[in-house]
Amino acid sequence: MSKLLIVEDDGNICQLLELLLKDNHKLTIVNTGTEALLQVNQAQFDLILLDLMLPGVTGESVLTTIRKTSQTPIIITTAIDDKAKIVELLKLGADDYLTKPFNLDELQARIDVQLRKINHEMLPDKTFAYKNLSLNPENLELRIGDAKLTVAQKEYQIMALLINHPNKIFTKENLYERVWQENYLGGENTLNVHLSNLRKKLKAADPETDYIETVWGMGIRLAKEKS
Repeated sequence: MSKLLIVEDDGNICQLLELLLKDNHKLTIVNTGTEALLQVNQAQFDLILLDLMLPGVTGESVLTTIRKTSQTPIIITTAIDDKAKIVELLKLGADDYLTKPFNLDELQARIDVQLRKINHEMLPDKTFAYKNLSLNPENLELRIGDAKLTVAQKEYQIMALLINHPNKIFTKENLYERVWQENYLGGENTLNVHLSNLRKKLKAADPETDYIETVWGMGIRLAKEKS
């Protein structure tokens, strides 16, 4: 049974979420950002459902703090319907988001997607490398040389998928559906943010080497060695 941390200060929403999720998940429910960080430091969770507007320590601060040490999937729930803000949250490491009031069936579906086992073709059973980059599927760790890169789960999966298919050009639709395992409708912005974030982290760690390239009019692929 998967372990979920629910961070929500609205008592009615907490009750609804508990009724929806308690039969299939082990739930820990807290009402503040401070409690959330305490729980994350004390236990391992499979997924975090994080309200953005919290008393004291905000959801955004909780997200930023967690991402310094953990790549646990995080779904943001927020009453803010501001696309720029949502993009910012995705850049900070959120894996998904729902705008309140949200549909409970959609919430369950998004949770299921995040908890779904990662496709074996994206996670080989041993550490492997490309150029100066190495990936370890046991802990979803990505390194360039001795430097460990802090990447979101989806960023890791994108890189692993590209390396596993070094000659394939993925359309954005195909890449999104392979990694997120859901229909591409509405997914372009999410994919673009994760790709941009991943590229920036790779470039910062290894400025002289290209790992991902865009084939204009076709899609994304693993960057070829320069002849």
